[in-house]
Parts: sequence; structure tokens; C-alpha cells
Amino acid sequence: MSDGELLALAARTLDWAVILLFAGQFGIFLATLSAAAVALLERPPAASPALMWRRYADVAPAITLIAPAYNEGLTIVASVEALLALEYPAFEVIVVNDGSSDDTLQRLIDRFELRPAARLCQHVAPHAPIRGFHASPRQPRLLVIDKHNGGGKADAVNAGINASRTPLICITDADTLIEPDALLRAAWPFVDEPLTIAVGGTVSIANGAKVDRGRVIEARLPTRYLPLVQTLEYERSFMQARLGSDRLRALMIISGAFGVFRRDAVLEVGGYSLGTIGEDLELVVKLHRRFRESGRPYALRFLAEPVVWTQAPETLGDLGRQRSRWERGALETFWTHRAMTFNPRYGMVGLLGFTQLLLVDVVGPILAALGYVLVPLCWATGLLDRDHFLAFLAVVFALGILMGLLSLILEQVLLGRIARARDLATLAAIAVAENFGYRQLCNLWRVQGWWQYLRKHQGWGPMTRQEFKRT
Repeated sequence: MSDGELLALAARTLDWAVILLFAGQFGIFLATLSAAAVALLERPPAASPALMWRRYADVAPAITLIAPAYNEGLTIVASVEALLALEYPAFEVIVVNDGSSDDTLQRLIDRFELRPAARLCQHVAPHAPIRGFHASPRQPRLLVIDKHNGGGKADAVNAGINASRTPLICITDADTLIEPDALLRAAWPFVDEPLTIAVGGTVSIANGAKVDRGRVIEARLPTRYLPLVQTLEYERSFMQARLGSDRLRALMIISGAFGVFRRDAVLEVGGYSLGTIGEDLELVVKLHRRFRESGRPYALRFLAEPVVWTQAPETLGDLGRQRSRWERGALETFWTHRAMTFNPRYGMVGLLGFTQLLLVDVVGPILAALGYVLVPLCWATGLLDRDHFLAFLAVVFALGILMGLLSLILEQVLLGRIARARDLATLAAIAVAENFGYRQLCNLWRVQGWWQYLRKHQGWGPMTRQEFKRT
């Protein structure tokens, strides 16, 4: 076989390798989509807030909300106001100022008239030293921890976990706005299903939404392209991937923007792991592993409701740093817990969850990037015939468009959350447009995350915050 024939064979092999990769990813997508459809079809009508209160107010366990904050001066007051306004019978809010260099702490002091306070803490989960505690005589449910920067969210959350005193803890972000009834909706599995150790909820994009006193009073689609395409991504991730994974008992992640955990279970695994980037993924996998290896029954749940709102990056720089960081986190968790991959001892988490992690986050970025670059180059130089090249393009773009549209159709048919036809048409157009440029760019950011992971880069990088749109 001549050198030219060997190169042509290599080009066709790469072509089909990428096609098989996307086919495998699509197969997992269909499995989770089908499971999500079944879950939505069997889902009882959402109870009203008044009914939820009558059912659970007297038996709902006390909760501590832990919100780490690093340079969140623009949004911190609105976020804390929203947390304090939640409709729940017994809760405390702990804000952890993680060595901010802006006016985050001062804004909290000014708005809530904070004063120095004392607090006894357990020292189970590791974190950087605490400089002091601040409390408000007007807001007895609020405690602010001021600590040295620990290099990441995990360190700050651990300080809050150690200072908490309730059986349940809710981990959120300082730029997250939580629906008033979200905490009560997240608490019911702990009452009805005593084996529950963690519950996650839906995260929606707040860019473009109108906010009043820390609450989203009118949901609107963002007007800029990057937040708009992320809106579709979040809808697909939560209403299809996580709901389906919950149904299949393969839920791998509870979003760091909103998750409720049994405090004793989190402390049993040592809290959040320091030195990790994907601390939310890492914690859930640690919980799966500990309970599976000890042979104890447990449940981790994802609920379509409750709903929380967060800001999506609006610049390419911020979005690129976020996606590279997510990739590093996925790689760290996969490597640390690689023994779970394809291992039936860990149930569907090992068989399906880690297979998805392998195809999407470990192998996927590298192989897809090679395909994006080398397959067109091989066609242009004559090493790959036109039929193979067209098959590659057809599969890559058709599967991408199909995944976006099917997720959108599922949510609209079964939930009908998008009220305006104009918004539905916009998201349908985005489901097509994202495959031509945006997906490829995201994949390059993930390759960058691979490179940073190999270089053991641990930094988060700066993230620009915008003030919420107020009425």
C-alpha cells in the first residue's frame, strides 16, 4: 500500500471515528431523552405553593443556605435579599466572603447593618482561616463569614458547612436568585423519601429577566446571542439530561447554583474536595461512591421544580474560561474515580454516567477537534473522497440540530413553559444556528481545558458580573 493510500485510509478512519463518537453521544442522548419523557409524563401536576406549605411546613427539616461570594459586589445585595425572602419555615443564610478584593463585604455590612459576632464551628471540612463573623440584629437568619481566600468555591463552601447547624444544607452561588418556594419544593424528598441524601433543581438564565427585590418577576429571553444560546443549553441540560439521568438512576451532577444535601452525608465524605475545579460533580460522585461501597441504600434526586436563576457569561472571554474550567473539572473527577467506569458495582452511575463522561468530556473534545480540522483538510487535499466528507458533515450537523430540536419539543409539549410563539421560534432558530460555529468554539475551549488540565492549571480566572435588570 502506497503512502497516499495509507493517508487516505487514515483520513477515512478518522472520519468514521468522529461519526461513531457522535453516534455514541447521540445514543446516550436518546436514552436520557426517552427517560426524561417518561418522567415528565408520569410527573404529577405541580402543587401550588400554598398546598406545598400545608403539606410540609410542619415537618420540613431546618436548612442552612450557604452562598460563597468572591468579588460579587454588583449582585450580592440582591442575592442575599432573595435568600432571606424565601418561603420556608426554618432556615439560616450563611454568606461566605472568600477574601473578596472589591466591596462585597462592605455592601453587606451597609445594607444589613452587620456587626462582629461569635460562632462555634466544627472543623471537619478543610478550608482557609476565618477572619471573623458578622451578624445583624435586624436579620437574625443572616450570618456572614469573612475568610481568607482559599483559591476556589470548595474552600468557601466548606467554611459554611462547618459553621452550619441544621440537618440539611443548600449550596448556592452569590449571583443566584432562588424562586421563593424553591426551598420547600426541594425539601419534600427528604420528608417523603428518607433515603434521600441530595436534591438538585432547574437552573435558568436570568440575563434579560426583570428583577424586583431579589426576585425574578418577569422571565424574558436574553437579547444577546451568547446568553441566548446558553439559555437553550441550560434547558437541554436540565430538562433532558438531568431529568433523564435521575430517572435512570445515573445522576452525576447537582448544580453548584442550587443543591440541597444532607449535612451528615457531606461531612462523611469530608465536604468538598479542595484543589478541584468541578467541585459540584466531584461531591456527587464521592457520595455515590461512598454509599455504594458501604452497601447502604440511598437516593439522589433531580426535580424539574424548584427553579433558580443565574447569570450567563456575556463575553467570549468569560464563556471560554467557564467552559475550559468545566472541562478541567470533568477530567479531574473522571481520573480520580476512573475505577467506577463500566463497573457494575456502582450501578447505572458506573455503567451509564461514567460512559457519558468518557465519551463527552474525555475522548470527545480531542477526537472532535481532530475531525473538525483534519477531515476538511484531507478532503481539500484529495485524501478523502467527497462521499465520505459529505457523510461526515451530514452526521455531525444533523445530530447536533436534532438534539437541540428534540429537547425543545419535549419541554414544550410536556411542560409548555414557553408562552410566546416568538420566543419558541427564536429558540428553535438557535437550536439550528448553534451548530455552525458555536459548538465548534465550545469544543476548542474544552480542548483548552484539556491542555490546562495536563499543565495542572487550577485557577478560575476572572468573571464579569452585571447588575440584574430592575423594574
